[in-house]
Amino acid sequence: MNLFVSGRLCLFGEHSDWAGQYRVEPEIEPGYAIAVGIDRGLYARVTTSTTLLYKTPHSSQILELPMIKQRLLDVARSANFYSYVAGTAYQVLTRYPVGGLTIDNYRTDLPIQKGLSSSAAVCVLVARAFNRLYNLGLSIAEETELAYWGERTTSSQCGRLDGACAYGKQPILMEFDGDRCTVTPLSVAKDLALIIVDLAGYKNTRQILSDLNSCYPATQNRIAKGVRDYLGNINACLVREAVTAIKTGDAAAIGALMDRAQAQFDRYLVPACPQQLTAPLLHQLLQHPPLQPYIYGGKGVGSQGDGTAQLLARNRHCQIQAIAIINRDFPQMKCYQSHIPAT
Repeated sequence: MNLFVSGRLCLFGEHSDWAGQYRVEPEIEPGYAIAVGIDRGLYARVTTSTTLLYKTPHSSQILELPMIKQRLLDVARSANFYSYVAGTAYQVLTRYPVGGLTIDNYRTDLPIQKGLSSSAAVCVLVARAFNRLYNLGLSIAEETELAYWGERTTSSQCGRLDGACAYGKQPILMEFDGDRCTVTPLSVAKDLALIIVDLAGYKNTRQILSDLNSCYPATQNRIAKGVRDYLGNINACLVREAVTAIKTGDAAAIGALMDRAQAQFDRYLVPACPQQLTAPLLHQLLQHPPLQPYIYGGKGVGSQGDGTAQLLARNRHCQIQAIAIINRDFPQMKCYQSHIPAT
């Protein structure tokens, strides 16, 4: 069986997934995000087996483990390149009577560690392979749940937003309320042309998450209150407006909302982690004058910082023109085209 799992782009609502998990405190609001799969991802050939075997061009090592819970758990908790594979297999094996798998991840064109859910895509790939080869009858939401707990079995502190890669090119609205995640597919009235830009900079995601989490659940200072306000009510309003703009095909409004979301992010979240979130490369790109005639707007991706940016081009021709400008003026950066088709 051949499988493909895409990376995912968070159009709006980064950090709202883990923030929404603090809903055990009544004053914390739910988190909301809009995410969509991109044109790049993981390609694999999968077959049943007696062991768990995973190979990929990204590593000279080949993982091969017996389907024994403790052995899988040991690798999942290690710093091994394949910890995500073992963690997801462990979660499947604790729930279902399955055998092993051979997964030949023969091609990956998804940028790694760039806020595009490359690790979550591995976990979804493993969960989906078990589901389809062993006829488990799981829904996409159930595959996503397995992948989430598979990644959490490792040292990763991922949120549920990463699991959006399981839904492919269908944009989805996600609501995070405590441990619950509700997914609503969104209709798209007009094709959207996106540019994903690897800023070729540095960011420390662990520090960003640590500093922002320190503002919860009820840290008493102005900066912490600003973080909670942004990830709560301010983000919810932005996402609601973005849902309407996507459904009506108002690309100009979507781009303007990206600009607004970035400005509010800078106002409320950067003070909590200025070393990582000031992001000079990101802002230099977003404000680059030659780009403005070709884009409606843009913002940071994932945990933000100088990792990856997203730009909404005015159309496919403008997408090509904008990429040419970035290649000329920022030769160290790398661009990827992505499209959200109208439904």
